[in-house]
Amino acid sequence: MPDFANPADWLPWAFASLMGLSILIYVVLDGFDLGVGILFPLATPAEQDKMIGSIGPFWDANETWLVLAVGLLLVAFPQAHGMILTALYLPVFIMLVGLILRGVAFEFRAKSRDHHKRLWNRLFFTGSLMTALAQGFMLGLYVMGLEQTWATYAFATLTAVFLAVGYGFIGAAWLVHKTEAELQHKSVRWARESLWGVVLGIGAVSLATPLVSTRLFDKWLSFPQVLYLAPLPILSGLLIVWLWRMLRAMPFADDRRSWLPFAVATSLFALAYLGMAYSFYPYVVPERLTIYEAASAPESLFIIFVGACVVVPVIAGYSVLAYTIFRGKATELRYD
Repeated sequence: MPDFANPADWLPWAFASLMGLSILIYVVLDGFDLGVGILFPLATPAEQDKMIGSIGPFWDANETWLVLAVGLLLVAFPQAHGMILTALYLPVFIMLVGLILRGVAFEFRAKSRDHHKRLWNRLFFTGSLMTALAQGFMLGLYVMGLEQTWATYAFATLTAVFLAVGYGFIGAAWLVHKTEAELQHKSVRWARESLWGVVLGIGAVSLATPLVSTRLFDKWLSFPQVLYLAPLPILSGLLIVWLWRMLRAMPFADDRRSWLPFAVATSLFALAYLGMAYSFYPYVVPERLTIYEAASAPESLFIIFVGACVVVPVIAGYSVLAYTIFRGKATELRYD
């Protein structure tokens, strides 16, 4: 734990924690609406309208968490911001193009005639898939310490595919909760089929992380750390088994516990993210730059921290309000 009597010690830790929390919330919230876009071609036109309705009130607000995370990286750790974005320039560009495509397609498909609507549906799927693959590629390179080799590119490509499958999984879990009838049955099947892609993705990252450096190897596999960390994979394994058994039995009568797959999927993503956070702390650029080396001056951080204490609760409060108001089953999204 940081020394809270020393601003140069606790402020970088506080900003790293806020940034990490923002990324986790983004991965879960924008993950499910990207997943809905990835699943789009598997649904009928009428089902696609319901799928759009399930994310309509939330999708643009979900991306606020990504803006917040990147903003915190820029103002709190400017040196790391430069190193990371320089190394990831191309996938960041592809991600932004994907976000723009899906945003435009989302709005235009609601007003288009049927023959144009098919084009916007394809662009919505394409933008969602581009964004997910780009984020997965960035994750893979980050885990590999931003090294630019053919081996790291291959691992990043594999991670990109697994993250896209993971987004599809959490998107399907969201649809299980927000839809009914035939679309809900399809969503249960999609979630069940994509679960094993999530397992492979988490396993690949978990196995690769200790091999990046001797520090990470010792942090995970030396004694007694391996005993202290054992609950993390054990709990993840139990959640996976629970999800599998639950999805085989769903949907339940009277739509009971339809929210549970999404809640358990969120917990699984959070555990995987917690493992990554433990692995790389205190580095913000793996094996190159710690949060203390990359941090801005304590005086600057304190002023920004005061602002963050206002902005973060407002964003969180708005998100809670939106999800509370638009709870329940999705209907077709209309603009008239």
